[in-house]
Amino acid sequence: MIRLSPLSLVLNLLLSVLFTALVSGCSSSDYDETVDWSPERIYAEAKDNLNNKIYDKAIGLYEKLEGRAAGTVLAQQAQLDKAYAQLKSGEATTAIATLNRFIKINPASPAIDYAIYLKGVANFNDDLGFLSSFIQEDLSERDQKAAKESFESFKELVTRFPNSNYAEDAKLRMHYIVNVLAQSEVNVAQFYYKKGAYIAAINRAQAAINEYRGVPAIREALIILRDSYDHLRLTELKEDTQRILVKSFPDTYDQPVGVNAKVKPWWRPW
Repeated sequence: MIRLSPLSLVLNLLLSVLFTALVSGCSSSDYDETVDWSPERIYAEAKDNLNNKIYDKAIGLYEKLEGRAAGTVLAQQAQLDKAYAQLKSGEATTAIATLNRFIKINPASPAIDYAIYLKGVANFNDDLGFLSSFIQEDLSERDQKAAKESFESFKELVTRFPNSNYAEDAKLRMHYIVNVLAQSEVNVAQFYYKKGAYIAAINRAQAAINEYRGVPAIREALIILRDSYDHLRLTELKEDTQRILVKSFPDTYDQPVGVNAKVKPWWRPW
């Protein structure tokens, strides 16, 4: 018979206790408290967490509900609420994926206008990336893409559902996005102008003028265009641009590039 020393007995006892605790911990972590809950209770709990900004828990409950109530209106609502929770928690890309799935699976849902609207908002609020700080230097193509995708969602909403409760807000956001995209293009043109890259400045200014009409940024685009032609000694083009500038913006006259640099930006209401 093997006799264990007192130290060995203590060590064995500790290992036994530790093993039991680990097994117990694993078992408790796998426990699902919602196993006996009705779909309505799960939804109520998820909504309560959403209202209290406990987004991770709300998202988890909505996912459970999607499985438990699959094919029901409640499951559709859970999917939309989950997308909203994802957006509020800063997961815009995940929210967009959730909304794309909802739109694909439920094309006839009475909430389809809201899904399209929320998708537009998700791109719109993606760090307000396309206007994050109106930097004067290189603007990312990713930001431009987010802005344009946001615009397309709002355009789809307004076109398909002109009487939607979200249509008016979508129109306001579309107007804002157009102004933002135009100003972003002009910022790049001004960056090239300041670097002495006048051909590149002309190309970006012309792109803004051709693609966006009736927005405040066009004034600066015309100034950049005129002054770039002047630096390149393209006198006739310079004079033609000046005539268009004065006709479109009578108070401009011979203001140089950057003259409005210290004026409060048109897009900032504060």
